Amino acid sequence: MIDFGFDKIALIGAVALIVIGPEKLPRVARTVGALFGKAQRYVADVKAEVNRSIELEELKKMKTQFEDAARDVQQTVRQEVDQASAAFGQNWNSISGSVTDTLAGTDGSSGYTPLPPPPPTYRHPKKQWRLKRGATPQWYKQHQGIRTRAQSGAARVARFRPPGIKAGR
Repeated sequence: MIDFGFDKIALIGAVALIVIGPEKLPRVARTVGALFGKAQRYVADVKAEVNRSIELEELKKMKTQFEDAARDVQQTVRQEVDQASAAFGQNWNSISGSVTDTLAGTDGSSGYTPLPPPPPTYRHPKKQWRLKRGATPQWYKQHQGIRTRAQSGAARVARFRPPGIKAGR
């Protein structure tokens, strides 16, 4: 901004006092101060907007660099996995070929006995096993009269009220 020293501000104040007059000077000073504050806020907003746009551009650049690096890593990992699977396939083919040759034997009969089938996998019985179950069986609770369902106080009173008496008295 413009560099104002104390002497320049005093000179401007003296000229304003002479030109405007002492009656209107406080109101004009308030108006000039308000306009000056608005101008400062506007300049600060413009600076903040410029800073935000610069940061946004930097973030976009960083994002593209990060995506490129991630793509490069993905490609190298994919290449390594493909090479490893190809090497494994070659080794597997060579080993399975030598095992087949060994199992065939020299007399023409196969000395190979197949492995027994694997045991069946465990299947959980179709009960609602995730529900929490108490250790006491339901038939015992019913026989002993233990409550298995919660009731509110009003529901219990209504349940055990004699049939001739009405509620609300």
